[in-house]
Amino acid sequence: MSGDIKKILITGSAGFVGSHAVDFFLKKKFSILGIDNLSTGKKHFLDNALKNNNFKFIKKDLLNFKKICKYFKNIDLVIHLSANADVKNGPKNPTIDLKQNLLVTSNVLEAMRINNVKRIIFSSTGSIYGEAIKIPTPENEDFPIQTSLYGASKLACEGLISAYCEAYNMKTWIFRFVSILGERYTHGHVIDFYKSLKINNKFLKVLGDGTQKKSYLYIKDCIEAIWLAFKKTNKKINIFNLGTNEYCSVNESIKWICKDLGLNPKLKYKGGKRGWVGDNPFIFLDIRKIRSLGWKPKLTIKQSIIKTIKYLQNTI
Repeated sequence: MSGDIKKILITGSAGFVGSHAVDFFLKKKFSILGIDNLSTGKKHFLDNALKNNNFKFIKKDLLNFKKICKYFKNIDLVIHLSANADVKNGPKNPTIDLKQNLLVTSNVLEAMRINNVKRIIFSSTGSIYGEAIKIPTPENEDFPIQTSLYGASKLACEGLISAYCEAYNMKTWIFRFVSILGERYTHGHVIDFYKSLKINNKFLKVLGDGTQKKSYLYIKDCIEAIWLAFKKTNKKINIFNLGTNEYCSVNESIKWICKDLGLNPKLKYKGGKRGWVGDNPFIFLDIRKIRSLGWKPKLTIKQSIIKTIKYLQNTI
């Protein structure tokens, strides 16, 4: 399946997940074209990649179709990672998920169609399951009412990608992530808690009641799972949950973070069982499908959180 892949285009290439994907596929000796408008991506995440002759970076906004379409010429695989991933603040800017997730994905698919690119890997989210009735949640679970603008936009992206695959003989690999942790991590509760404790290590404000249950995955485990699934599956539409066989409560993650930092702050909870509108109080995905291919995560959630804290201590 992967033998005819020579040139890969990665959207969101300067982001947390995107920059790790760039590094991973450069090590595999592929030629990589990265596109990012650097609105949230960090150019320094690509410092090592930019030293590699097999990597080229283009600073362009994927919303500008006329400016980006030509870059899809002679591409063998698109890895579409560009997105607005700020679930918490979505309601404050209700059009950002529509633009940065759905409209950008529409442009990517149209550029692929015009340039006859037939394969796309897409980063979706476990948030599309809303507040799922079945836990752990499998890929074939019925979709409930959507609870976040982010999740709704990602589900719409999945539908659009699937429709393009049917209409234009494309193939897709869709990955529904839990939250990702690790080096270059830029947003989420671990960095929020770390920054708060750095300002005041005696006190920590917690959104929600601390009992929310979440699952997390280490970034390098995530990228390896994507590559394995791409190599081993070849249907028109291939959908995988990506996560671990465990979850933790927000309170447990706080305990691990504070123990690693040698702190014992007073906790102040704000809100009920949801930390914000769209916050799912229990996310736990069934990952038997990806594990049946021979993949399993190398790091536990606790190890992933501690690794992320070590990174933050060295960079913030």
